[in-house]
Amino acid sequence: MSGVRAAAAIALRDLKSVARARSQLYSSVLTPLLFLIFLGNGVSHGLEPAALPAGNFTAYLVAGTVVMTSVFSSTFSSASYYRDRDSGFLRLLLSSPHSPRTVMLGKSLAAMTIGALQAALVLAVAAPFVDFGWQYGIGGGIALALLTVVLLNLMLTGLAQALATRVHSMQGFHLVMNLALFPLLFFSGAFFPVDGLPAWMKVLAYVNPLTYAVDGLQLATYATGSGGFIGYGIDFAVLGVLGAAVYGLGLSRVPKLTYSGQ
Repeated sequence: MSGVRAAAAIALRDLKSVARARSQLYSSVLTPLLFLIFLGNGVSHGLEPAALPAGNFTAYLVAGTVVMTSVFSSTFSSASYYRDRDSGFLRLLLSSPHSPRTVMLGKSLAAMTIGALQAALVLAVAAPFVDFGWQYGIGGGIALALLTVVLLNLMLTGLAQALATRVHSMQGFHLVMNLALFPLLFFSGAFFPVDGLPAWMKVLAYVNPLTYAVDGLQLATYATGSGGFIGYGIDFAVLGVLGAAVYGLGLSRVPKLTYSGQ
């Protein structure tokens, strides 16, 4: 079996595993949607934030919930790594004729696919209920949003894999991921505009890669022009370069066999 076919087989196995784990699948999609419904409608009707570029908070929040879905998915998808390691299946994979990087490529492709599909599903469910502008047309806007989601998940999957191969326990991994990603999520413009922040917080926002994913999704959905936004040239450059670098880092880390794998 070639390396490509082996990686594809491993990816397919992880995809089937997630499809069977309905609680994980439902929670990773429903949690951001509930966040969008209750927080978005509550703020829109309670505070009337008409000054937002989207005109209401629910539309503004869609980009943030899509990014949040990707963040959750990249974290939850790591469970297959720990499950395979503690069951001894990872040792079996690593003892095959294929290189460890082929194994990790298969697992990372599954995680990236799961994250992108779940984020796209959240966007698809929210879109009919929100007044989007689709300045590039519905087809063009969806294509740009999906490209943004794929680049974002490429980066998040690489980060999750790089950490999972070094953090011994799943509990420790989730703590590290939450500590790293949740501050980035809040300083990304996902829940409030970056323009109104103090100068020191703006600096944190513009060095935050999630900011460029949120900006790309906002441009694709409700924006009626490029004024006040970072722009796709910078968004895709940051997400593409950083995503490729972090994903490459994740593939370069050979997993350590601990616990049942010792």
